[in-house]
Amino acid sequence: MDRFNILYLHSHDTGRYIEPIGYDVSTPHLRRLAEQGMLFRQAFCANPTCSPSRAALLTGAYPHCCGMLGLAHRGFRLKDYGWHILHTLRRHGYFSALSGVQHIVSWKQVEDIGYDRILTSQVNEADVAASAFLMSNPPEPFFLSVGFNETHRDFPTPEPADDPRYVRPPAIFPDTPETRADMAAYRTMARRLDARMGAVLEALDRAGLAGRTLVICTTDHGIAFPGMKCNLTDHGIGVFLILRGPGGFEGGRVCDEMVSQVDIFPTICEGLGIEPPPHVQGRSFLPWVRGETLSHREEIFAEVNVHAAIEPMRCVRTRRWKYIRRFDPRRRPVLPNCDASATKELWLAHGWREQSYKLEELYDLVFDPLERCNLAGQAVYDRVLEDLRGRLNRWMRETNDPLLKGRLSLPAGMIINPVDGREPKEPTVTMDRETVWPDDYV
Repeated sequence: MDRFNILYLHSHDTGRYIEPIGYDVSTPHLRRLAEQGMLFRQAFCANPTCSPSRAALLTGAYPHCCGMLGLAHRGFRLKDYGWHILHTLRRHGYFSALSGVQHIVSWKQVEDIGYDRILTSQVNEADVAASAFLMSNPPEPFFLSVGFNETHRDFPTPEPADDPRYVRPPAIFPDTPETRADMAAYRTMARRLDARMGAVLEALDRAGLAGRTLVICTTDHGIAFPGMKCNLTDHGIGVFLILRGPGGFEGGRVCDEMVSQVDIFPTICEGLGIEPPPHVQGRSFLPWVRGETLSHREEIFAEVNVHAAIEPMRCVRTRRWKYIRRFDPRRRPVLPNCDASATKELWLAHGWREQSYKLEELYDLVFDPLERCNLAGQAVYDRVLEDLRGRLNRWMRETNDPLLKGRLSLPAGMIINPVDGREPKEPTVTMDRETVWPDDYV
């Protein structure tokens, strides 16, 4: 296949709360993109935390394999930045450019990624810089990454702001003035995100590049509300994903097959007719797009290791079932892994800190799509539970997951929050030596 350009548009903490997925969140440019391309309604990240999710997408490898166990600005890194997709593309003639958010290395070390050009590190200029690049007769083929920050906490209150009196919060929260105001602020920022992504898409059109450019538009994980981001329910790992361009991603098609963001790297490779590197663990979904197969995946896997604090978890999801395994023997909410918000304060005021979790969770996604009723331990579901345990154990063995031995090693210099804290912005601990969880975890 002829080489096509790649425009990777990505956001922080947007989950699936956009107009094309059916939510009452005004994102007309993303709606237009979906109507022109393909909307994946069952897309999932590999890790519902910022840096690990992006690392998995860009390397095609799960976080515990590519090395990104935690947040880049707190010291975590890829084991090899040569795994980034730009290096595979470069070997086939691609020019690479970055505008705005990247979040897989600290900005002081951004050159380690290997982009040919850094357009801007200023998040509020990402759309302007990217648009100027597209209008400048750029070298082709190119890989252009444009990252946005609007839907990340904290939400500012620009004008015009959504009126919280007429907003409904996500279904897992009570309908209160606090949750309505919180969701109204998110909606306002989602509208701003849509406008800025739309500006880049408009520049792509004006430059005459749209017809030969694959647009990949997605987010890192669920929205930054309690029980969502940093959690392995679909509230946390469910993401919006829209592709438009060469390879059959056109015509307003809707995909209800499960896809993982680790599948994007090998899908690009197959579309270009090139061999993915050995480290890639995802699988191309082009055969399904072309109608050559009836399904893409029987299961997807996801993980959590460290966000602000350490909180190891793993999950497997099939079309009907979700199985989550927790490894923290405390069995309590790790509050620093939830950003401060009015909704968090509401949960805390009603005893969230004192709630306890089971180490295993099983949910029937047909009768319990909100994943609120844990079926693990009910004898009638023992066969389902054993099947999902086996699937997860097999994946952990195949990927050499360190949690098979019940331990995670954190390199020296990592910055983390104590697990018994309350907020991620509280005082942190810098590890002065390699630390093994849980043996000598502070």
